[in-house]
Amino acid sequence: MNDVSGARTQQVMDAIRRKLASRALSAGEKLPSIRSFAGTMRVSPSTVVEAYDRLAAEGVIRSRPGSGFYVSGPLPPLALAEVSPRRDLAIDPLWVSRQSLDTGAEMLKPGCGWLPADWMPNAAIRRAIRSLARADDAILADYGATRGALSLRRLLARQFAEEGIEAGADQILLTASGTQAIDLICRYLLQTGDTVLLDDPCYFNFQALLRAHRVQVVSVPYTPTGPDPARFAEALATHRPRLYITNSALHNPTGASLSPQTAHRLLNAAAAHDLTIVEDDIFADFEPEPSPRLAALDGLSRVIRIGSFSKTLSASIRCGYIAARPDWIEGLVDLQVATNFGGPSPVAAELVFGTLSDGSYRKHLEALRRRLAKARREAAAALATLDVQPWLAPRGGFYLWCRLPDGLDAAEVARAALDEHLVLAPGNVFSPAQSAAGFMRFNVAQMADPRVLDGLARALAIHRH
Repeated sequence: MNDVSGARTQQVMDAIRRKLASRALSAGEKLPSIRSFAGTMRVSPSTVVEAYDRLAAEGVIRSRPGSGFYVSGPLPPLALAEVSPRRDLAIDPLWVSRQSLDTGAEMLKPGCGWLPADWMPNAAIRRAIRSLARADDAILADYGATRGALSLRRLLARQFAEEGIEAGADQILLTASGTQAIDLICRYLLQTGDTVLLDDPCYFNFQALLRAHRVQVVSVPYTPTGPDPARFAEALATHRPRLYITNSALHNPTGASLSPQTAHRLLNAAAAHDLTIVEDDIFADFEPEPSPRLAALDGLSRVIRIGSFSKTLSASIRCGYIAARPDWIEGLVDLQVATNFGGPSPVAAELVFGTLSDGSYRKHLEALRRRLAKARREAAAALATLDVQPWLAPRGGFYLWCRLPDGLDAAEVARAALDEHLVLAPGNVFSPAQSAAGFMRFNVAQMADPRVLDGLARALAIHRH
């Protein structure tokens, strides 16, 4: 189906949905004949046939051979419009995810963790999709290989070599997402009751995932150059954690980068206490120049590198990876077969490979870094007018970790912001020790709409008085 005929088919489907929503068509009622509706919509009968067939596949309507198409029932109640934000939910490590993922397009989301759709390399993705349409039937229909697509693993191996990481394609395991990569590692290396070390603050989903694994969490304060080395060593000696999970490049939520001195001290402490480090490198492509990487310094001995493509390519095309020493990869392969029956979708892996291999992708990243640098400056200047101050000026990326004025509680501000159609990210969802009540994480790429600053100003004002 070409773009024009596809658009016409969608118009017919939308027209039927509007009739259902307005109750112009009721459950069990017969739809207009194909020929008559084609005349009404000024499209060909084949377009109406395609639209009816697709609606039938969705279960919206049903076909009676020899009679026509009828509305399925019962219809959804009229009150079901966009899902509203839930104000009664506890503000915990899952709060931002639930609000960001479940609310509709009318909500502005400066607290979310992704770029706007029109910032992504959509033209390259569409080219990859068209190419995939000509792929072998096996890619479209079969299970994936246990390690994932070899083409993408080889591409990642070449990228790792540029960083000084020697890892062949057999040392790389593709996963269904970056989150699944961490989940597999936790399943493989942890037992119930083990202790895991996190940064404070840290990416909130690290906490949520570890809660599901029923392990103990301890944390160390994060500084502008990485975790506090003295507190890190003290935590290892006191709590004997099995894992440490962190971002090295453009730490989430702070935007800080690891210094060479801190990286050296972390690895020495990890070796002394038999600690395994999971380094999530999901923000690496946003750095103007690479900062130190624990995986490169360690040579994948006790450091496991994970990542995905959701931040720079597409959050819809789910694919992540794990790079680790060979014996761990073998164990993780078996575990992924047991829990997922093979690697990620071959369709997803081929789309990622096709987009990353597109000659325009590097130019997309360069343009993205420039655009984000401008957005960070503009967002910081706008927030300063509300006396909201960045903790530091990140080298790259799309987060600003900011201190709120006058000792305001970020959780209360975030609740008030829901009434302004804003989803914010209050500090304590990132803090295992609940020590960041006065902080807020802002996504600068989601702040261009003037309603964001206006709504934030009103939410702040409510709790100033």
